[in-house]
Amino acid sequence: MNTGDKISLTLRLCGPRGFCAGVDRAIQIVVLALKKYGPPVYVRHEIVHNRYVVEGLQNLGAVFVKELDEIPETDQPVIFSAHGVPRSIPANARARNLFYLDATCPLVSKVHKQAIRHTRKGRHVLLVGHKGHPEVIGTMGQLGSDEVTLVETVEDANQLHPEDPNALGFVTQTTLSLDETADIIERLHQRFPALEAPAAESICYATTNRQEVVKLAAEGADHFLIVGAPNSSNSKRLVEVAIKAGAKASVLVQRVADIPWSELANAGVVGLSAGASAPEILVTEIIEAFRERFDMTLELVETVKETEEFPVVRELRDLELTASDMAFVNGV
Repeated sequence: MNTGDKISLTLRLCGPRGFCAGVDRAIQIVVLALKKYGPPVYVRHEIVHNRYVVEGLQNLGAVFVKELDEIPETDQPVIFSAHGVPRSIPANARARNLFYLDATCPLVSKVHKQAIRHTRKGRHVLLVGHKGHPEVIGTMGQLGSDEVTLVETVEDANQLHPEDPNALGFVTQTTLSLDETADIIERLHQRFPALEAPAAESICYATTNRQEVVKLAAEGADHFLIVGAPNSSNSKRLVEVAIKAGAKASVLVQRVADIPWSELANAGVVGLSAGASAPEILVTEIIEAFRERFDMTLELVETVKETEEFPVVRELRDLELTASDMAFVNGV
């Protein structure tokens, strides 16, 4: 339908979306460290998987490195990313007398503790996750190589031949697809009835919340846009969830320039959400781009309101974020 020169379109905006408490905390740690200690502040790997956030922190004086050996002898802080690190990394930092701050999401740290608890009870750990993801590397790095096995698919579950099928426990990466993970865990339980679950759910609340609202908004949608980085696991899972829940098409975009406008020319309903490491300013940019191009009706699809907050590391709790600090942290 045309209204004047513009085609009518409904943009379904998901809530909750974007930054979760763990991402927010990690970014705050970098900003507060820069305020307290001045630049440079070194960060091992991307603090979160989002180019806009990383470049913004670089402009403030953060220096991102792949490994600790890239950091010169320094008294300046070194920050570990929200995804978590193998236990060898803090040990290496201590050996070099580096002052480090751990920005690992508390929910990832919880998975680390659950995995260690399994081993202390004599169980071999099955980690459901994606090979090569920083969180998976960090979780597997809490254990000895003979204490953990990665399970990526149902087929992997079918191929397992553990030394003791009656002494197994599992944990999962926090950012997986709920449905896909459920299938894998169901198969593991079928093959190994004695398999022990973690003490608490591994997939984090924010991942669950974002997937559930995308499922709701995807029904009847002609297209679905997920704002997030190509290396963001939780964002890529949202694309998959949208398709499975009924959207005719779905795509991951980082900025307005990535939107496939030609595919949206005949769309009546487009869904919009953002992964847990995508700042709200990127969502706002996309909404304005739709407003310019279409006679747009904005429809909010909301399931829950998130109120979770995680305190920053103890070393930085004597500082407060100003309004301008918060503007950057929240991406607005």
